Amino acid sequence: MAQATLKRRGLSIAWALSPVLTLGIVSPFIFAFAAARLRSRLLWLATGIYFVAWTVMFITAGLPDSGPGDAAFSIALMIVWMGATVHAFAIRDRVFFQAPDHRSAAFQRAQLEVEHRRELRRRAMEIVNRDPAMAIEMRIGRPDLPRAFDDGGLVDVNHAPAPALAAVLGITPEQAHQLVQVRERCGGFVSAEEAAALAGLPPALTPRLAEYGVFLR
Repeated sequence: MAQATLKRRGLSIAWALSPVLTLGIVSPFIFAFAAARLRSRLLWLATGIYFVAWTVMFITAGLPDSGPGDAAFSIALMIVWMGATVHAFAIRDRVFFQAPDHRSAAFQRAQLEVEHRRELRRRAMEIVNRDPAMAIEMRIGRPDLPRAFDDGGLVDVNHAPAPALAAVLGITPEQAHQLVQVRERCGGFVSAEEAAALAGLPPALTPRLAEYGVFLR
């Protein structure tokens, strides 16, 4: 373990020294590596800056001797040579000793999935409110029936069977059975608040009922 750490530390030092050893030629590439490894937007921005300076350096190197060209070359060289070296030493421990945060990527994927499901529910609810007959034909809120349309996880409280109600709403089988019994007696519900009140559901369940429940008549 100690030998592996020493090897990695030596590699990190060589990596950080590479801009000064190559007169800045490798600077954009080593920072692209760092940006990709750490998933850092700031490092991608730095990579872009070093690449611009790298390009200016090569363009001005081929120009005839002139005041502006020489000045541009000198500035670009200092950026990709000394600036990049100092920057590389500043972040080398993060690049080589900080494990990439795959959890952040997983968190972002999960967040995007939740947002996508919310958007599907919003679109499905627009259909429910605008054209209930179409919603019934599309089987919105009926996860118990085969369908091609993804409604984002809605459930029709007035028609879905008890197992579907329990699965989507996160209620117990007994509570789902109570919902079914009450809706059969009263002919269906018009809102989450009414369904929760008439079926005697805990008030804490009303927000979820409102989020995922549709009440087609």
